[in-house]
Amino acid sequence: MHLSGTRRRRSPALITLVALLALLGWAPEVASADDTDPGLAQTISPDQATGTGKVTLTKGHIDIGPRLVDGAWSLQVHDDTGPQSLWRHLDDVVLKVSDKAILTTPDNDDYSFLHQKPGTKVYVIPQTQNPDVVWVGWNTQDPNVMNSLNLGATFSLAGVQGPGDMVVYLQSGNLGKPQPLWDSTTKKRQDLWVDVNTHTHANWVFSKPGVYLVDFRVSGELKSGTKVSTDQVVRFAVGDKTTAAQARAATYHGAKAADPAASSTAKPESDDGGSNTGRYVVYGVGAALVVLVLAGIGSAVRGHRARRAAEALRAGADSTAATSGGTDAEDDR
Repeated sequence: MHLSGTRRRRSPALITLVALLALLGWAPEVASADDTDPGLAQTISPDQATGTGKVTLTKGHIDIGPRLVDGAWSLQVHDDTGPQSLWRHLDDVVLKVSDKAILTTPDNDDYSFLHQKPGTKVYVIPQTQNPDVVWVGWNTQDPNVMNSLNLGATFSLAGVQGPGDMVVYLQSGNLGKPQPLWDSTTKKRQDLWVDVNTHTHANWVFSKPGVYLVDFRVSGELKSGTKVSTDQVVRFAVGDKTTAAQARAATYHGAKAADPAASSTAKPESDDGGSNTGRYVVYGVGAALVVLVLAGIGSAVRGHRARRAAEALRAGADSTAATSGGTDAEDDR
C-alpha cells in the first residue's frame, strides 16, 4: 500500500494565524490543501433533491457533510453514484466495502499509526478513487451551509464500534508522510477543522472485516452567532461476507457526543467540555486578536479544499475477490 498525495500550501496570513494561536495553546488540525485539483471541483445545486428509501452504496463517489434545511442542521450523505446527485439521510445508507479494497500494510515505520504489522491485509478506501471501491469523502458545500456558516465547521470522531480498528489519514505526494486525522484506538473525541466550501477525500483503513458504526459529530457557528451541532452514525459493511442487512440491524452502544434529536436544529449549544473544544471558532483568544487576525486572513481561510492525490498500489490485494453489494432488498449501487 503505497500512497501519494497533494502538496499542501498555506497562505502567509493563515500561517500567521496558526502561529499566533499556537502561542495561546490552541493547535488545530486542518484538513485542507490548495484547491487546484479538478477532480475535487464540484458545485452542489441549492435545489438538489433528497433521496428516499434504503440504499447500499458499493462503488462511486459519496461525501458526508452538514446540511442546513429550514433552520435544521443535520449530517447527510451526498450521493453522486447514480445518474442524479442526491442528498440522503444517514439512516438510509450503508457504505459497502468489498474485498477489492484489500491492500497490504507497508513495511515502513511511517505507517506505524495503523497499528498493524507489515504485510497485514487491511481494507482501504483510498484517497484517490478506486473504481471498484466506494469512494468516501466529506464536504461543506451545501449552499445554505456555505451562506450561513461562519468560516467552517468541526468534524469530530466521537466513537467507533466494530471488530477492528479504523484509521483515517491524508498523504501528500509520493514522498509526503501520512497525516493521521482520526484513530478509533484513541478514546478521546478527535476534532478536525474543515473550512467552508471544502471537498476532501482521505484514506479510510479498516483492520478487519465486519460491521463498523462510526459516530461523527459536526458542529459550528453560524454568521448569526448561533452554535449548531449534530451527532450521527455512519454505517460501514466491510468485507464481502458482511452484509448491508447486518450493518443496518446493528445498534451503536457507544457514548454519543450529543443527542441528534436535541441538537439537529439551529439553536444555541452549550459547551460540552469535550476534548479539543474551541477549534471551530477561535474561542479563548482576545477579541482584539480575533479582529486583527481575521482581518488578515478573511479570504485565505475560505474555499480551501483538500485535494486528493493518494493512490494505493494494489500489490497484496486479493485478486480473486468479487465485489459484493448489500444482500437486503434495496437500491444497491
